[in-house]
Amino acid sequence: MLDVIDFITERGGDPEKIRESQRRRSANVEVVDEIIALFEDHRRTQYSATQVNSKINDVQKQIGAKKKAKEDADELLKQKVELEKEKKALVESAAEKDALLKAKIKTVGNYVHDSVPVSNNEDNNVVERTWAPEGAAVEKRSNVLSHHEVLLRLDGYDPDRGVKVVGHRGYFLRQWGVFLNQALINYGLEFLSQRGYTPLQTPQFMLKDYMGKTAQLEQFDEELYKVTDGEAKNDKYLIATSEQPISAFHADEWLIPKDLPIKREAGSHGRDAWGIYRVHQFEKVKAYLPAPCINRGSFTANRAKIEQFLLTDPEKSWDAFHDMIGISEEFYKSLELPYQIVSIVSGALNNAASKKLDLEAWFPFQGEYKELVSCSNCTDYQSRALEIRFGSKMQTDVKKKYVHCLNSTLCATTRTMCCILENYQTEEGLRVPEPLRKYLPGAPEFIPFAKELPKESTSQKSLPQRPKGGK
Repeated sequence: MLDVIDFITERGGDPEKIRESQRRRSANVEVVDEIIALFEDHRRTQYSATQVNSKINDVQKQIGAKKKAKEDADELLKQKVELEKEKKALVESAAEKDALLKAKIKTVGNYVHDSVPVSNNEDNNVVERTWAPEGAAVEKRSNVLSHHEVLLRLDGYDPDRGVKVVGHRGYFLRQWGVFLNQALINYGLEFLSQRGYTPLQTPQFMLKDYMGKTAQLEQFDEELYKVTDGEAKNDKYLIATSEQPISAFHADEWLIPKDLPIKREAGSHGRDAWGIYRVHQFEKVKAYLPAPCINRGSFTANRAKIEQFLLTDPEKSWDAFHDMIGISEEFYKSLELPYQIVSIVSGALNNAASKKLDLEAWFPFQGEYKELVSCSNCTDYQSRALEIRFGSKMQTDVKKKYVHCLNSTLCATTRTMCCILENYQTEEGLRVPEPLRKYLPGAPEFIPFAKELPKESTSQKSLPQRPKGGK
Protein backbone atom coordinates (compact mmCIF):
# COMPACT_ATOMS: atom_id res chain seq x y z
CA MET A 1 0.00 0.00 0.00
CA LEU A 2 1.04 3.62 -0.48
CA ASP A 3 1.87 5.93 2.42
CA VAL A 4 -1.07 8.15 3.40
CA ILE A 5 1.37 11.07 3.59
CA ASP A 6 1.86 10.76 -0.18
CA PHE A 7 -1.73 11.97 -0.64
CA ILE A 8 -1.40 15.06 1.57
CA THR A 9 0.20 18.11 -0.05
CA GLU A 10 0.91 20.02 3.17
CA ARG A 11 2.85 17.01 4.47
CA GLY A 12 5.07 16.85 1.41
CA GLY A 13 2.89 14.49 -0.62
CA ASP A 14 2.11 14.74 -4.32
CA PRO A 15 -1.46 13.56 -5.00
CA GLU A 16 -1.18 14.50 -8.67
CA LYS A 17 1.65 11.99 -9.06
CA ILE A 18 -0.69 9.31 -7.69
CA ARG A 19 -3.49 10.42 -10.03
CA GLU A 20 -1.13 10.14 -13.00
CA SER A 21 -0.07 6.64 -11.92
CA GLN A 22 -3.74 5.64 -11.65
CA ARG A 23 -4.38 7.03 -15.14
CA ARG A 24 -1.52 4.90 -16.47
CA ARG A 25 -3.17 1.86 -14.89
CA SER A 26 -6.55 2.84 -16.39
CA ALA A 27 -7.71 2.76 -12.77
CA ASN A 28 -9.98 4.96 -10.66
CA VAL A 29 -8.51 8.48 -10.31
CA GLU A 30 -11.30 9.93 -8.15
CA VAL A 31 -10.24 7.59 -5.34
CA VAL A 32 -7.34 9.98 -4.61
CA ASP A 33 -9.73 12.78 -3.64
CA GLU A 34 -11.85 10.30 -1.68
CA ILE A 35 -8.76 9.32 0.33
CA ILE A 36 -7.86 12.96 0.98
CA ALA A 37 -11.42 13.59 2.22
CA LEU A 38 -11.30 10.50 4.46
CA PHE A 39 -7.94 11.63 5.85
CA GLU A 40 -9.31 15.07 6.71
CA ASP A 41 -12.43 13.56 8.30
CA HIS A 42 -10.32 11.17 10.37
CA ARG A 43 -7.99 13.99 11.39
CA ARG A 44 -10.92 16.18 12.52
CA THR A 45 -12.41 13.32 14.55
CA GLN A 46 -9.05 12.53 16.11
CA TYR A 47 -8.55 16.22 16.95
CA SER A 48 -12.00 16.36 18.55
CA ALA A 49 -11.09 13.35 20.70
CA THR A 50 -7.90 15.13 21.77
CA GLN A 51 -9.85 18.28 22.66
CA VAL A 52 -12.31 16.29 24.75
CA ASN A 53 -9.41 14.58 26.49
CA SER A 54 -8.00 18.01 27.38
CA LYS A 55 -11.38 18.93 28.89
CA ILE A 56 -11.34 15.72 30.92
CA ASN A 57 -7.89 16.63 32.26
CA ASP A 58 -9.11 20.11 33.20
CA VAL A 59 -12.17 18.69 34.96
CA GLN A 60 -10.00 16.14 36.76
CA LYS A 61 -7.81 18.97 38.08
CA GLN A 62 -10.91 20.78 39.31
CA ILE A 63 -12.16 17.62 40.99
CA GLY A 64 -8.80 17.23 42.73
CA ALA A 65 -8.92 20.82 43.95
CA LYS A 66 -12.51 20.40 45.21
CA LYS A 67 -11.62 17.24 47.11
CA LYS A 68 -8.54 18.86 48.57
CA ALA A 69 -10.72 21.72 49.82
CA LYS A 70 -13.28 19.15 51.06
CA GLU A 71 -15.92 20.62 48.75
CA ASP A 72 -18.69 18.86 46.79
CA ALA A 73 -17.43 17.61 43.40
CA ASP A 74 -20.53 15.65 42.28
CA GLU A 75 -21.36 17.93 39.35
CA LEU A 76 -17.79 17.80 38.11
CA LEU A 77 -17.78 14.00 38.42
CA LYS A 78 -20.98 13.82 36.35
CA GLN A 79 -19.41 16.15 33.81
CA LYS A 80 -16.34 13.92 33.64
CA VAL A 81 -18.49 10.83 33.04
CA GLU A 82 -20.24 12.54 30.12
CA LEU A 83 -16.96 13.75 28.67
CA GLU A 84 -15.49 10.25 28.90
CA LYS A 85 -18.52 8.87 27.03
CA GLU A 86 -18.02 11.53 24.38
CA LYS A 87 -14.31 10.72 24.14
CA LYS A 88 -15.00 6.98 23.85
CA ALA A 89 -17.45 7.59 20.99
CA LEU A 90 -14.95 9.84 19.20
CA VAL A 91 -12.07 7.38 19.64
CA GLU A 92 -14.22 4.55 18.26
CA SER A 93 -15.33 6.74 15.38
CA ALA A 94 -11.73 7.71 14.64
CA ALA A 95 -10.71 4.02 14.62
CA GLU A 96 -13.53 3.18 12.18
CA LYS A 97 -12.56 6.07 9.93
CA ASP A 98 -8.90 5.04 10.07
CA ALA A 99 -9.87 1.51 9.00
CA LEU A 100 -11.92 2.91 6.11
CA LEU A 101 -9.02 5.16 5.12
CA LYS A 102 -6.52 2.27 5.08
CA ALA A 103 -8.92 0.03 3.16
CA LYS A 104 -9.38 2.75 0.55
CA ILE A 105 -5.62 3.32 0.26
CA LYS A 106 -5.15 -0.41 -0.43
CA THR A 107 -7.26 -0.05 -3.58
CA VAL A 108 -4.69 2.33 -5.09
CA GLY A 109 -1.88 0.71 -7.06
CA ASN A 110 1.84 1.25 -6.65
CA TYR A 111 3.53 4.04 -8.59
CA VAL A 112 3.97 2.88 -12.19
CA HIS A 113 7.62 3.16 -13.22
CA ASP A 114 8.30 5.64 -16.03
CA SER A 115 9.76 2.89 -18.25
CA VAL A 116 6.50 0.87 -18.28
CA PRO A 117 4.57 1.03 -21.60
CA VAL A 118 1.31 2.89 -20.95
CA SER A 119 -1.69 0.99 -22.29
CA ASN A 120 -4.67 -1.02 -21.13
CA ASN A 121 -4.25 -3.53 -23.96
CA GLU A 122 -1.76 -6.36 -23.54
CA ASP A 123 -1.32 -6.45 -27.31
CA ASN A 124 0.85 -3.38 -26.64
CA ASN A 125 3.30 -5.21 -24.38
CA VAL A 126 6.81 -4.33 -25.56
CA VAL A 127 9.32 -7.01 -26.54
CA GLU A 128 12.63 -5.81 -25.07
CA ARG A 129 14.89 -8.59 -26.37
CA THR A 130 14.87 -12.14 -27.71
CA TRP A 131 17.28 -15.07 -27.46
CA ALA A 132 17.61 -18.44 -29.16
CA PRO A 133 20.37 -21.05 -29.32
CA GLU A 134 22.68 -20.62 -32.29
CA GLY A 135 21.14 -22.17 -35.38
CA ALA A 136 17.72 -22.72 -33.78
CA ALA A 137 14.70 -21.98 -35.97
CA VAL A 138 12.06 -20.11 -34.00
CA GLU A 139 9.05 -20.95 -36.12
CA LYS A 140 5.78 -22.83 -35.96
CA ARG A 141 6.29 -26.47 -36.87
CA SER A 142 3.57 -28.64 -38.36
CA ASN A 143 5.44 -31.91 -37.96
CA VAL A 144 5.63 -31.98 -34.16
CA LEU A 145 3.37 -33.05 -31.32
CA SER A 146 1.89 -30.81 -28.67
CA HIS A 147 3.53 -31.03 -25.26
CA HIS A 148 0.75 -33.12 -23.72
CA GLU A 149 0.96 -35.62 -26.57
CA VAL A 150 4.70 -36.01 -26.07
CA LEU A 151 4.11 -36.66 -22.38
CA LEU A 152 1.37 -39.17 -23.21
CA ARG A 153 3.70 -41.04 -25.57
CA LEU A 154 6.35 -41.12 -22.84
CA ASP A 155 3.66 -42.59 -20.55
CA GLY A 156 4.53 -39.64 -18.31
CA TYR A 157 1.09 -38.62 -17.13
CA ASP A 158 -2.46 -39.88 -16.73
CA PRO A 159 -5.06 -37.14 -17.35
CA ASP A 160 -8.08 -39.45 -17.40
CA ARG A 161 -7.63 -40.78 -13.88
CA GLY A 162 -6.61 -37.29 -12.77
CA VAL A 163 -9.93 -35.86 -13.93
CA LYS A 164 -11.75 -38.79 -12.32
CA VAL A 165 -10.14 -38.12 -8.94
CA VAL A 166 -9.70 -34.33 -8.98
CA GLY A 167 -12.09 -32.99 -11.61
CA HIS A 168 -11.32 -30.47 -14.36
CA ARG A 169 -7.58 -30.20 -15.15
CA GLY A 170 -6.67 -32.93 -12.69
CA TYR A 171 -3.76 -35.18 -13.60
CA PHE A 172 -1.30 -37.71 -12.24
CA LEU A 173 2.33 -37.43 -13.26
CA ARG A 174 3.91 -40.85 -13.60
CA GLN A 175 7.24 -42.43 -14.45
CA TRP A 176 9.33 -40.04 -16.60
CA GLY A 177 6.84 -37.25 -15.96
CA VAL A 178 7.64 -37.46 -12.25
CA PHE A 179 11.38 -37.68 -12.82
CA LEU A 180 11.45 -34.75 -15.27
CA ASN A 181 9.42 -32.57 -12.92
CA GLN A 182 11.66 -33.45 -9.98
CA ALA A 183 14.76 -32.85 -12.09
CA LEU A 184 13.58 -29.31 -12.82
CA ILE A 185 12.96 -28.73 -9.11
CA ASN A 186 16.41 -30.04 -8.14
CA TYR A 187 18.17 -28.16 -10.92
CA GLY A 188 16.34 -24.94 -10.08
CA LEU A 189 17.19 -25.18 -6.39
CA GLU A 190 20.85 -25.86 -7.12
CA PHE A 191 20.95 -23.10 -9.75
CA LEU A 192 19.76 -20.47 -7.26
CA SER A 193 21.74 -21.74 -4.28
CA GLN A 194 24.89 -21.31 -6.39
CA ARG A 195 23.89 -17.66 -6.84
CA GLY A 196 23.62 -16.82 -3.15
CA TYR A 197 19.99 -17.68 -2.48
CA THR A 198 18.82 -19.45 0.67
CA PRO A 199 16.33 -22.33 0.29
CA LEU A 200 13.07 -21.80 2.17
CA GLN A 201 10.15 -24.22 2.25
CA THR A 202 6.99 -22.33 3.10
CA PRO A 203 3.77 -23.28 4.89
CA GLN A 204 0.87 -24.03 2.56
CA PHE A 205 -1.63 -21.95 4.58
CA MET A 206 -1.60 -18.39 5.94
CA LEU A 207 -3.69 -16.63 8.56
CA LYS A 208 -6.21 -14.15 7.18
CA ASP A 209 -4.39 -11.12 8.62
CA TYR A 210 -1.13 -11.87 6.82
CA MET A 211 -2.80 -13.07 3.63
CA GLY A 212 -4.65 -9.74 3.52
CA LYS A 213 -1.31 -7.92 3.67
CA THR A 214 0.23 -9.91 0.83
CA ALA A 215 -2.74 -10.29 -1.55
CA GLN A 216 -5.73 -8.24 -2.69
CA LEU A 217 -7.98 -10.29 -0.40
CA GLU A 218 -11.08 -8.23 -1.11
CA GLN A 219 -10.72 -9.13 -4.79
CA PHE A 220 -9.70 -12.78 -4.43
CA ASP A 221 -11.46 -13.95 -1.27
CA GLU A 222 -14.00 -15.95 -3.25
CA GLU A 223 -11.29 -17.49 -5.45
CA LEU A 224 -8.91 -18.64 -2.72
CA TYR A 225 -9.30 -21.95 -0.91
CA LYS A 226 -9.64 -21.44 2.84
CA VAL A 227 -10.29 -23.34 6.06
CA THR A 228 -12.59 -21.64 8.56
CA ASP A 229 -11.77 -22.02 12.24
CA GLY A 230 -14.23 -20.25 14.53
CA GLU A 231 -13.46 -16.53 14.48
CA ALA A 232 -12.68 -14.97 11.11
CA LYS A 233 -9.19 -14.00 12.29
CA ASN A 234 -8.35 -17.71 12.56
CA ASP A 235 -9.30 -18.47 8.94
CA LYS A 236 -6.43 -20.08 7.05
CA TYR A 237 -5.99 -19.45 3.33
CA LEU A 238 -4.27 -21.89 0.98
CA ILE A 239 -1.44 -19.93 -0.62
CA ALA A 240 -1.59 -19.20 -4.34
CA THR A 241 2.17 -18.68 -4.54
CA SER A 242 5.10 -19.07 -2.17
CA GLU A 243 5.73 -15.34 -2.60
CA GLN A 244 2.91 -14.74 -0.10
CA PRO A 245 4.35 -16.52 2.98
CA ILE A 246 7.91 -15.50 2.04
CA SER A 247 6.97 -11.82 1.93
CA ALA A 248 5.45 -12.17 5.41
CA PHE A 249 8.54 -14.00 6.73
CA HIS A 250 10.12 -10.74 7.98
CA ALA A 251 6.85 -8.98 8.90
CA ASP A 252 7.18 -6.44 11.75
CA GLU A 253 10.99 -6.58 11.61
CA TRP A 254 13.51 -3.77 11.25
CA LEU A 255 16.32 -4.58 8.80
CA ILE A 256 19.53 -2.59 8.62
CA PRO A 257 21.77 -2.20 5.54
CA LYS A 258 24.32 -4.82 6.62
CA ASP A 259 21.52 -7.43 6.74
CA LEU A 260 20.60 -6.83 3.12
CA PRO A 261 19.93 -8.01 0.53
CA ILE A 262 18.01 -11.03 1.79
CA LYS A 263 17.53 -13.63 -0.96
CA ARG A 264 15.06 -16.46 -0.70
CA GLU A 265 14.12 -19.18 -3.16
CA ALA A 266 10.92 -21.12 -2.76
CA GLY A 267 9.49 -24.13 -3.94
CA SER A 268 0.28 -20.33 -9.23
CA HIS A 269 -7.81 -21.16 -20.55
CA GLY A 270 -8.00 -21.89 -23.92
CA ARG A 271 -5.36 -24.06 -25.49
CA ASP A 272 -3.43 -23.61 -22.24
CA ALA A 273 -5.88 -26.10 -20.71
CA TRP A 274 -4.09 -28.91 -22.56
CA GLY A 275 -2.04 -31.25 -20.44
CA ILE A 276 -0.21 -29.73 -17.50
CA TYR A 277 0.52 -26.15 -18.65
CA ARG A 278 -2.34 -24.46 -16.73
CA VAL A 279 -3.55 -26.41 -13.71
CA HIS A 280 -4.97 -25.91 -10.21
CA GLN A 281 -1.80 -27.15 -8.51
CA PHE A 282 1.43 -25.34 -9.30
CA GLU A 283 4.98 -26.54 -8.58
CA LYS A 284 7.09 -23.54 -7.65
CA VAL A 285 10.61 -22.92 -6.35
CA LYS A 286 11.27 -19.45 -4.91
CA ALA A 287 14.41 -17.58 -3.93
CA TYR A 288 14.68 -14.84 -1.33
CA LEU A 289 17.30 -12.19 -0.52
CA PRO A 290 17.42 -9.10 1.87
CA ALA A 291 19.28 -5.93 0.67
CA PRO A 292 22.90 -4.60 0.23
CA CYS A 293 24.69 -7.88 -0.44
CA ILE A 294 23.48 -9.49 -3.57
CA ASN A 295 25.40 -12.61 -2.71
CA ARG A 296 23.00 -13.89 -0.04
CA GLY A 297 19.42 -15.08 -0.22
CA SER A 298 16.94 -17.92 0.18
CA PHE A 299 14.55 -20.07 -1.83
CA THR A 300 11.64 -22.44 -1.26
CA ALA A 301 10.10 -25.37 -3.07
CA ASN A 302 6.42 -26.24 -3.13
CA ARG A 303 4.41 -28.21 -5.63
CA ALA A 304 5.25 -26.50 -8.96
CA LYS A 305 7.28 -23.31 -9.01
CA ILE A 306 10.74 -22.11 -8.17
CA GLU A 307 10.83 -18.40 -7.42
CA GLN A 308 13.30 -15.75 -6.40
CA PHE A 309 12.32 -13.33 -3.65
CA LEU A 310 14.43 -10.36 -2.62
CA LEU A 311 14.35 -7.77 0.15
CA THR A 312 16.72 -4.95 -0.72
CA ASP A 313 17.98 -1.46 0.00
CA PRO A 314 15.50 0.97 -1.63
CA GLU A 315 18.37 2.65 -3.49
CA LYS A 316 19.44 -0.63 -5.09
CA SER A 317 16.16 -2.25 -6.02
CA TRP A 318 16.17 -1.42 -9.74
CA ASP A 319 19.65 -2.85 -10.19
CA ALA A 320 18.46 -5.92 -8.31
CA PHE A 321 15.37 -6.12 -10.55
CA HIS A 322 17.52 -6.41 -13.67
CA ASP A 323 19.78 -8.91 -11.92
CA MET A 324 16.76 -11.10 -11.09
CA ILE A 325 15.40 -11.28 -14.62
CA GLY A 326 18.98 -11.88 -15.76
CA ILE A 327 19.23 -14.93 -13.48
CA SER A 328 16.01 -16.31 -14.97
CA GLU A 329 17.40 -15.71 -18.46
CA GLU A 330 20.57 -17.61 -17.53
CA PHE A 331 18.42 -20.56 -16.45
CA TYR A 332 16.54 -20.79 -19.76
CA LYS A 333 19.70 -20.25 -21.77
CA SER A 334 21.20 -23.22 -19.93
CA LEU A 335 18.18 -25.28 -21.05
CA GLU A 336 18.55 -23.86 -24.60
CA LEU A 337 14.92 -22.78 -24.80
CA PRO A 338 14.25 -19.79 -27.11
CA TYR A 339 12.61 -16.89 -25.30
CA GLN A 340 11.70 -13.22 -25.40
CA ILE A 341 11.60 -10.64 -22.58
CA VAL A 342 8.40 -8.59 -22.55
CA SER A 343 7.63 -5.39 -20.64
CA ILE A 344 4.03 -5.61 -19.45
CA VAL A 345 1.71 -2.65 -20.06
CA SER A 346 0.63 -0.46 -17.16
CA GLY A 347 -3.01 -1.54 -17.30
CA ALA A 348 -2.09 -5.20 -16.75
CA LEU A 349 0.05 -4.66 -13.64
CA ASN A 350 -1.28 -5.89 -10.32
CA ASN A 351 -1.60 -3.28 -7.59
CA ALA A 352 1.73 -4.15 -5.96
CA ALA A 353 3.93 -4.07 -9.06
CA SER A 354 5.70 -0.90 -10.18
CA LYS A 355 7.06 -2.73 -13.22
CA LYS A 356 6.85 -6.29 -14.53
CA LEU A 357 8.91 -8.16 -17.09
CA ASP A 358 7.80 -11.56 -18.41
CA LEU A 359 9.99 -14.20 -19.96
CA GLU A 360 8.02 -16.00 -22.65
CA ALA A 361 9.46 -19.18 -24.15
CA TRP A 362 8.82 -20.55 -27.63
CA PHE A 363 6.35 -23.43 -28.14
CA PRO A 364 6.85 -24.74 -31.70
CA PHE A 365 3.63 -26.78 -31.96
CA GLN A 366 1.51 -23.78 -30.97
CA GLY A 367 3.75 -21.38 -32.85
CA GLU A 368 3.85 -18.79 -30.10
CA TYR A 369 5.73 -17.51 -27.10
CA LYS A 370 4.11 -18.38 -23.76
CA GLU A 371 4.82 -17.00 -20.30
CA LEU A 372 7.15 -18.99 -18.07
CA VAL A 373 8.52 -16.20 -15.85
CA SER A 374 7.17 -13.03 -14.27
CA CYS A 375 9.59 -10.62 -12.58
CA SER A 376 8.21 -7.69 -10.57
CA ASN A 377 9.61 -4.84 -8.50
CA CYS A 378 6.99 -4.01 -5.87
CA THR A 379 9.21 -1.33 -4.27
CA ASP A 380 7.89 -0.62 -0.72
CA TYR A 381 4.23 -1.40 -1.51
CA GLN A 382 4.22 -4.81 0.23
CA SER A 383 6.77 -4.03 2.94
CA ARG A 384 4.74 -1.05 4.19
CA ALA A 385 1.68 -3.24 4.81
CA LEU A 386 3.91 -5.83 6.51
CA GLU A 387 5.95 -3.24 8.46
CA ILE A 388 9.34 -4.44 7.22
CA ARG A 389 11.38 -1.35 8.04
CA PHE A 390 14.73 -0.27 6.59
CA GLY A 391 17.70 1.41 8.23
CA SER A 392 18.09 3.33 11.45
CA LYS A 393 15.49 6.00 12.16
CA MET A 394 16.89 9.53 11.89
CA GLN A 395 15.42 12.56 13.67
CA THR A 396 15.17 14.30 10.30
CA ASP A 397 13.09 11.49 8.76
CA VAL A 398 9.60 12.70 7.83
CA LYS A 399 8.48 9.28 6.60
CA LYS A 400 9.22 5.72 7.65
CA LYS A 401 11.61 3.87 5.35
CA TYR A 402 10.83 0.37 4.16
CA VAL A 403 12.83 -2.28 2.31
CA HIS A 404 11.89 -2.95 -1.30
CA CYS A 405 10.37 -6.32 -2.23
CA LEU A 406 11.06 -8.00 -5.56
CA ASN A 407 9.97 -11.36 -6.90
CA SER A 408 10.65 -13.39 -10.01
CA THR A 409 9.77 -16.86 -11.16
CA LEU A 410 12.75 -19.01 -11.92
CA CYS A 411 10.92 -22.15 -13.00
CA ALA A 412 7.25 -23.11 -13.01
CA THR A 413 8.22 -26.74 -13.39
CA THR A 414 5.20 -28.10 -15.23
CA ARG A 415 5.14 -25.16 -17.66
CA THR A 416 8.87 -25.47 -18.26
CA MET A 417 8.43 -29.20 -18.79
CA CYS A 418 5.78 -28.45 -21.42
CA CYS A 419 8.23 -26.18 -23.25
CA ILE A 420 10.98 -28.80 -23.09
CA LEU A 421 8.59 -31.48 -24.39
CA GLU A 422 7.76 -29.41 -27.47
CA ASN A 423 11.31 -28.25 -28.20
CA TYR A 424 13.25 -31.45 -27.45
CA GLN A 425 10.96 -34.07 -29.04
CA THR A 426 12.01 -36.29 -31.92
CA GLU A 427 10.01 -38.84 -33.88
CA GLU A 428 11.35 -41.55 -31.57
CA GLY A 429 11.14 -39.86 -28.18
CA LEU A 430 12.60 -37.02 -26.12
CA ARG A 431 16.13 -35.67 -25.99
CA VAL A 432 16.99 -34.72 -22.41
CA PRO A 433 18.47 -31.22 -21.82
CA GLU A 434 22.04 -31.67 -20.65
CA PRO A 435 21.64 -29.86 -17.27
CA LEU A 436 18.80 -32.19 -16.23
CA ARG A 437 20.43 -35.53 -17.03
CA LYS A 438 22.28 -35.99 -13.75
CA TYR A 439 18.99 -35.64 -11.84
CA LEU A 440 17.31 -38.51 -13.76
CA PRO A 441 17.71 -42.24 -13.08
CA GLY A 442 20.54 -43.48 -15.28
CA ALA A 443 21.35 -39.93 -16.48
CA PRO A 444 19.81 -40.61 -19.92
CA GLU A 445 20.49 -38.45 -22.96
CA PHE A 446 17.32 -39.76 -24.61
CA ILE A 447 13.97 -41.19 -23.45
CA PRO A 448 12.15 -43.33 -26.05
CA PHE A 449 8.40 -43.20 -26.54
CA ALA A 450 6.54 -45.97 -24.71
CA LYS A 451 3.09 -45.84 -26.32
CA GLU A 452 1.11 -44.60 -29.31
CA LEU A 453 -1.31 -41.69 -29.30
CA PRO A 454 -5.08 -42.18 -29.25
CA LYS A 455 -6.71 -41.36 -32.59
CA GLU A 456 -8.62 -38.41 -31.13
CA SER A 457 -5.50 -36.61 -29.88
CA THR A 458 -4.79 -33.04 -30.97
CA SER A 459 -2.13 -33.73 -33.62
CA GLN A 460 -3.74 -36.88 -34.98
CA LYS A 461 -6.87 -34.94 -35.92
CA SER A 462 -5.04 -32.48 -38.14
CA LEU A 463 -1.82 -34.10 -39.32
CA PRO A 464 -1.09 -36.95 -41.75
CA GLN A 465 0.62 -40.03 -40.37
CA ARG A 466 4.33 -39.29 -40.04
CA PRO A 467 6.85 -41.81 -41.36
CA LYS A 468 9.01 -43.47 -38.79
CA GLY A 469 12.61 -42.35 -38.65
CA GLY A 470 15.70 -42.02 -36.52
CA LYS A 471 16.33 -39.63 -33.70
